[in-house]
Amino acid sequence: MLDLLITHATLPDGRENMSIAVQNGRITEVTEGLQAPAHETVDAGGLLVSPPFVDAHFHMDSTLSYGQPRVNESGTLLEGIALWGELKPQLTHDAIVQRALQYCDWAVARGLLAIRSHVDTSDPSLLPVQALLDVKQRVAPYLDLQLVAFPQDGVLRSPGGLDNLKRALDMGVDVVGGIPHFERTYADGTESVRLLCELAAERGKRVDMHCDESDDPHSRHVETLAFETQRLGLHGRVTGSHLTSMHSMDNYYVSKLIPLMCEADLGVVANPLINITLQGRHDTYPKRRGMTRVPELMAAGLTVAFGHDCVLDPWYSGGSADMLEAAHMGLHVGQMTSQAGMRQCFDAVTVNPARLLGLEGYGLAPGCHADFVLLHARNPAEAIRLRAARLGVWRRGKRVASQPAPTAALHLPGRPCTVKFI
Repeated sequence: MLDLLITHATLPDGRENMSIAVQNGRITEVTEGLQAPAHETVDAGGLLVSPPFVDAHFHMDSTLSYGQPRVNESGTLLEGIALWGELKPQLTHDAIVQRALQYCDWAVARGLLAIRSHVDTSDPSLLPVQALLDVKQRVAPYLDLQLVAFPQDGVLRSPGGLDNLKRALDMGVDVVGGIPHFERTYADGTESVRLLCELAAERGKRVDMHCDESDDPHSRHVETLAFETQRLGLHGRVTGSHLTSMHSMDNYYVSKLIPLMCEADLGVVANPLINITLQGRHDTYPKRRGMTRVPELMAAGLTVAFGHDCVLDPWYSGGSADMLEAAHMGLHVGQMTSQAGMRQCFDAVTVNPARLLGLEGYGLAPGCHADFVLLHARNPAEAIRLRAARLGVWRRGKRVASQPAPTAALHLPGRPCTVKFI
């Protein structure tokens, strides 16, 4: 007897009336119209069953700290960094853990079961690192938390920055991070990319680097990142996050840059909610949108994901752990309103970030982990449009969250009593 059987499901690729059989936490069969005895059977009723959402770029050490010690009045990246610097001396292990656990609760409720979080390594105490390592262990039964050693103040700019980052890796942090555009000089930024990529190669780690997060069309550290990836044979293991300067770059230069990124098989993460908020702050009108060239990078064959980046922290006053919100913003900022474009935006919060994180057993195929989400939508485009309710969330075949389908009562003569939105 099966542990779980999902019937009458629509899958993201458009297949309908599909059944998903689960045994011992793994998917054993995905086929049309399967009927078999199971301890639990769920009729999806033609609605969308998706693999879980994945956030390829987040900052969990600062999440839910909005207003501490004050609000970012300018709304700029640099004031956010300064605010975080003011907050760091007040941080405690327990406060970071409790905020992070609360956010993970939100994430699971939203069907977000894997998060790559950058964690600040600039302070020699490495307090945020230890706190998030504790969180990673506590949430492991229901959420994959991958940590990036992130030198927020610059690995060369801050005293002991490289040693702190190495210690964080020794403690168990998974990925090497960096922020070359925040180093004191362009040359230092270039040197930081080289040092950090060499460190990752030596230790067999992936790389995820905040890169060119500015409106400066001459900030070109992603070119160096692609070069070092190629030189060190790190193909497919390196991600450039943000890349907002590409929004402002000369088209001729970009026509050279994108093929270099393809040669290195560089991953890309855009953060639509934050890029549209922080970038263009020095513009009058017209204002730049700031998000990197998502459709063009996808068309070139690169793996492009969307991240949430921030929720209620010194950089962003919104957010709710909903990756469909990030996809919704990405769709608009990238003008990806075709049917194919909307499906690509859905992929950018599911299969694409899973690939960048190197998640084992991710997907809706026999042998994959039985992790999936039943959405109150009939297809990916509708899921994004509605920011669809998560009717059920399963982890290893066990239901970990659910919510009722949204309805509204109407009190209008001659009209239906309720509205179901799909």
